[in-house]
Order: sequence, then C-alpha cells, then structure tokens
Amino acid sequence: MSRTDSATHADALLQRWCDEEAQVRQRMLGEPGLARLDQLAGLDGLAQMQAMLDGELPPPPIALTLDFLLVEVAKGKAVFQGKPQFRHYNPLGTVHGGWFATLLDSALGCAVHTTLEAGSGYTTLEFKVNLVRALTDKVPLVRAIGEVTHRGRQVATSEARLVGHDGKLYAHASTTCLIFEQRQG
Repeated sequence: MSRTDSATHADALLQRWCDEEAQVRQRMLGEPGLARLDQLAGLDGLAQMQAMLDGELPPPPIALTLDFLLVEVAKGKAVFQGKPQFRHYNPLGTVHGGWFATLLDSALGCAVHTTLEAGSGYTTLEFKVNLVRALTDKVPLVRAIGEVTHRGRQVATSEARLVGHDGKLYAHASTTCLIFEQRQG
C-alpha cells in the first residue's frame, strides 16, 4: 500500500470511529451513573454491557472524567474509544500512563464481564501494562480492544491493545480476574 493509500485508509477509519462514537453518544442516557440492582436482575454480563451501549443503562462516571466510552461489545470482547486531552498530560508533556492504564483496564475487565452469567461478578487480581509509544493530544482518537484469552470457572484472563486509527500501537496490557457469585441484598 502506498503512503497516499495508507493515509486515505487511516482518514476513512478515523471518520468511521468518529461516526460510531456519535451514534453511541446519541443513544446514551443523560448523566453518567450506576445501574440499579433491579435494572441488572437476570441479565448476564454481555446483556448488561449491551444495555449500556444501547443507552438503557448509564455509562460509568469514569468515562466522563477521562474522555472515553464503550463503542463495541461481543462475547469475550470489549472496545473502548478515548480522546487524549491536554488535561491528561503528565509533567513531561505527554499523556499520563494512568490514562492508558484506565482505558486498557476498562477493555480488559469488560471483555471478562461479557462472559459472566447472571448473578456473577468479578474483580481484578493482577493487571500489567506495557507502554510502547508516547501519546499526545495530536492523536485524535485511540481504541482499547480487549479480548478474553481464557475463561475458567473462577479465573479469567484477557489481553488488550491501545491503537490509533493509523494502526500505531501505543500500549498493550493483560489481566487476571477472579470470578465469583454475587451476594444478594
């Protein structure tokens, strides 16, 4: 692929990402918040994540704080999109590693969440991030793509990549999660 073709492809992908984000934002409930237990009753993890994506459940407050949102879910997969902002910078003049980590952690955990049965929960046991390229607010959007690599009865693992519309890899991460039955009441 020539440099011109590559740039055209990247521009088209960026436009698609912007369009998909606009569609998700149109469906979102007003303010970020937390779903009530009665809203989650009987829903498995994928149905919960899909309800959030469809605007039937509120997005979590962290998404507003750090400028990212859920844009895609499937069984064993979750994709979040974020916009690096100047307010996310560290003292060295690039996006803080904690922003990378939060976006990746969301994709990792929510990928596991999509595999849960109704009444189950999970918590992170271990989380590892590799930052491979600096990120600035000149990059318009990035996506954290999380996919489950193993799902057992009590333990699940997942991996995620943080990529730009031009195909550049900014970071990758992995997690191990403990799966448990949630207590009622």
